[in-house]
Amino acid sequence: MYLLIVFATFALSNSVLADRPCAVRTTPKESVVCVCNATYCDEIRREIPTKDDVIIYTSSKSGFRFTKSYGKLQALDLLDSSRFLEIDPTTKYQTIEGFGGAVTDAASMNWKSVSDNLQDKLINSYFSEDGLQYNMLRVPIGGSDFSTHAYAYNDLPENDAFLTNFTLAPEDIMYKIPMIKRIMAVSRTAVHIVATTWSPPPWMKTGRSFAGFSRLKQEYFQTYADYHLKFLQKYNESGIPIWGLTTTNEPINGVFDLCNFNSLGWTVTKMADWIVNNFGPTIRNSSFKDVKIMVGDDQRFTIPYWFIGMVAYRPESLNYVDGVAVHYYTDQFISPIAFEAVTKAHPEKFVLSTEACEGTLPWQKNKVLLGSWQRAKTYVLDILEDLNYNLVGWIDWNLCLDPRGGPNWASNFADAAIIVDKTNDEFIKQPMFYAMGHFSKFIPRGSKRIKVKEHKSIFELSLRHVAFITPRGTIVAVIYNDGRSQTISITIKNRQLKLKLEGDSVSTIEFQTDEVMTNNL
Repeated sequence: MYLLIVFATFALSNSVLADRPCAVRTTPKESVVCVCNATYCDEIRREIPTKDDVIIYTSSKSGFRFTKSYGKLQALDLLDSSRFLEIDPTTKYQTIEGFGGAVTDAASMNWKSVSDNLQDKLINSYFSEDGLQYNMLRVPIGGSDFSTHAYAYNDLPENDAFLTNFTLAPEDIMYKIPMIKRIMAVSRTAVHIVATTWSPPPWMKTGRSFAGFSRLKQEYFQTYADYHLKFLQKYNESGIPIWGLTTTNEPINGVFDLCNFNSLGWTVTKMADWIVNNFGPTIRNSSFKDVKIMVGDDQRFTIPYWFIGMVAYRPESLNYVDGVAVHYYTDQFISPIAFEAVTKAHPEKFVLSTEACEGTLPWQKNKVLLGSWQRAKTYVLDILEDLNYNLVGWIDWNLCLDPRGGPNWASNFADAAIIVDKTNDEFIKQPMFYAMGHFSKFIPRGSKRIKVKEHKSIFELSLRHVAFITPRGTIVAVIYNDGRSQTISITIKNRQLKLKLEGDSVSTIEFQTDEVMTNNL
C-alpha cells in the first residue's frame, strides 16, 4: 500500500509539471495554430536551470511552439563558430516592469461567451505559471472602439461639471471587472493595470460627439481630471487597484480627425496646462497619489510633440509625469531613436509600450489571419527593438477577439493573439501568442537588461537579440533568427554555449552561472 501511494504521488507530481503540447491545426499557406477546448489546452512550464545547464525554448514558422531543448555551458577554450553573441552581465540598463494585454469590452465579452472551463483555460493561458505569466493589463476608462456602442461615464445629465451621475457601465460590472478579478486570482505576481480614456462624455468636448475633430472645453478641465479620479475610486471599491493612468488615448486622432471612433484631441500647450493645473494635482493630492501618470499614449513620431513640447512649455509638468506611453502602429516607419528624447534627456522617466495589434493597416485585407507567422515576427522584432531602446515593458491590445476581429462598433476590426470561437466553444492561439510568451514568461518584473555584443563576419546578416539578468539569478536571452537554420555560440566570460537556431524562429535561452551569481541585481 505504501509503495502504491508513493508511486501515485510521483506520477501526479510529474503530470502536474509536464508540458502539454500544442493541439495543432494547420492553416492554408500559413504556420500552425494551437486549439484549446473545454477539456484540453497546451501548457508550458518554465524549467529551473541548475548551474551551467541551459534550457532553450523555440517557436518557429515550421510549427515549433515553445519546444524545449537543452545544452550546457562549456569552458571557453576555442570558439566553435566565427559568429557569437558575447553577454556582459556587468553592464546594465533599464529595469523591466512587465508584459501583458488589454481587457476591453470586446475581449471580456468574448471571454464570457464560452463555457466556464474554457474561460479558466483562457485566463490560465495568459496569466498562470503554465501560461505566459503576463503581469500587466490595460483597461479603457469607459468605452473604446472595441465596444458594442459608443459610451462614456456620466453621459447624462449634460453639462454636469460635478459628475453627480458618475457610475460604472454595465460593461464594467458584467464583463471587464469579472475578467480582471479572475486574472488577479490566477496570477502569482501583482498585475499592474494601466487605465486610459478614449473619450469623455461629448458634452465636455467642442465637437459634442465621441469621434471626430474635438478639444476639451476649458470649463471642464477640472471635471476631466475628476473624471479620472472617480474612475480610480470606483475600480478600487470593486477590488481592483490601478497602477497607472495615461493622459488620453492617441490624442493626435482628435487633432486631425484621423479615426471614426472615440477620441479627444489636444494641443501640447493645453495638455501641459491641464496636467500642471488640474490632472497632476488632483491625482497627487488624493489617496491615489502613487498612481503612475504617463503622457503621450500615441505613436513614436508624436514623442517630440507630447513630451519635448510639454517640457519646454511647462517644465513643472515633470513634477507630475512619471513616464511616456507609446503605441506600435507606425513603428516600421519611425526610428526608435525618438525614444532617446525621453531616455537620455530624462532617464528618471520611463517609456512603456501600451498598445499593439495587427490587421489594422489599409493594405492588410485579412483583419484576422489565422496562423500568420509574419505577424508574430513583426511582434518579436518590435519588442526586441523597443527593449534595446530602454522601454520597460510591452502591452498587447485585446486579449482575445472573435473570428471577425471584434466586436467593434466602428468596424475597426483587428487581429489578436487569441481568437475565440464561441460556436464551437474553443479558442485559437495565434503565433502572436507565442511571440509574446517568449518575453513575458521568462523576463519577470525587476529584470535588468544587460549588454550583448554580436561578433560576425561582414557577409553575415545581424541577428536580433536582447538579454537580461533576472531576479531569479539567471540570464535570459531572446534571439530571432530570420532565415535559414544556423549554429552560433553564446559566450559569457570564460564560458560558451554552442546553439543551433532553427530557421524563421524565436528562441529564449535561460541559464545560470557563477558569473550571474557574482553580478546580481
